[in-house]
Amino acid sequence: MNEEVDVLLSNPYLATLAFFAVAVIALVVFLTIFELVTKYDDWAEIKKGNLSVAMATGGKIFGICNLFRFAILNNDTMIHSLIWAGYGFLLLLVAYFIFEFLTPYFKIDEEIRKDNKAVGLLSMMISISLSYVVGACVT
Repeated sequence: MNEEVDVLLSNPYLATLAFFAVAVIALVVFLTIFELVTKYDDWAEIKKGNLSVAMATGGKIFGICNLFRFAILNNDTMIHSLIWAGYGFLLLLVAYFIFEFLTPYFKIDEEIRKDNKAVGLLSMMISISLSYVVGACVT
């Protein structure tokens, strides 16, 4: 079976489609995990027009996709790319908890839910910035 998969992935069009499909599925899974750890309903808040939640969620989406970019560029196989992107996601998740822990004066999730745009922007920039740091470490 691996030989057949290798033959299929040797075609650049099929390889692109395969990496794209896996990245989209993983993005949905990773966003679902982020949704479980936040204290607000991301999509309900976005539907209400909460720009802070949209910025924080957009930063997570960019960060996850950026990790996949680095993982795909620096690995030969789909499984290695997925492993590195998954590891990078875990590091982004840890960063989320560290960010919450390092701000004892207010709760990040509560401020984002209340549409504090400054906190939403900061959350977005942390996700994006750290995805570059993690991405640079991908081998």
